[in-house]
Amino acid sequence: MASNNGDVKLIGAWASPYVMRPRIALNVKSVEYEFLQEQFGSKSELLLKSNPVHKKIPVLLHNGKPICESSIIVEYIDEVWSSGPSILPSDPYDRAVARFWAAYLDEKWFPNVRAAPMAATEEAKNAAVEQLKEGLALLEGAYGEISKGKDFFGGEKIGFLDIAFGSMLGWLRAVQVILGGVKLLDEEKTPGLCKWAVKFSADPAVKDVLPETEKLLEFAKILMAKMKPASSS
Repeated sequence: MASNNGDVKLIGAWASPYVMRPRIALNVKSVEYEFLQEQFGSKSELLLKSNPVHKKIPVLLHNGKPICESSIIVEYIDEVWSSGPSILPSDPYDRAVARFWAAYLDEKWFPNVRAAPMAATEEAKNAAVEQLKEGLALLEGAYGEISKGKDFFGGEKIGFLDIAFGSMLGWLRAVQVILGGVKLLDEEKTPGLCKWAVKFSADPAVKDVLPETEKLLEFAKILMAKMKPASSS
């Protein structure tokens, strides 16, 4: 496998759930890489050159060639380092289902993780929290169907949907604290996801890259301080 690695670099930032996805995928495949951290609030020349369309992290540089967008990068990693454990399901239908839920997380669910702490009114905050809870109820049902009684969405080992959702766990835990102890992952309402979250966080491919809640809370204070004036102007 080492001969296929080539020169692997990842442009990102430690706190980004989207950057965490390729980091976990590279760990699953046992691929060594150089992590090039962007400074918060600025964009490096390398990033702008590597992703001129969106100008966003993450960007994977493989032998100098850029691959952008977190889910696309994870799929690329799975295809290029095919001798490692598979990330995407082998069955076409199962792959489609995993991609569907990954898209749901990005387009519908995670925006509320960001919106709830930044809500201008109590009403807006409560609405975002309710949408988060409704989404988690849907994901609890999906976990039961997709995992077929095994530990992960991917079965015995973490897969594409585990990475897509699990990369957001750090921020989900931080937001629960920011919102005053609101229980989003609830052992009564989402028992499957609660067990899954513990096992996912402890996985060798994950545990060293998933940020600690305290670190994210400190980062969130900086983020919210910068964003509040802009949102109120």
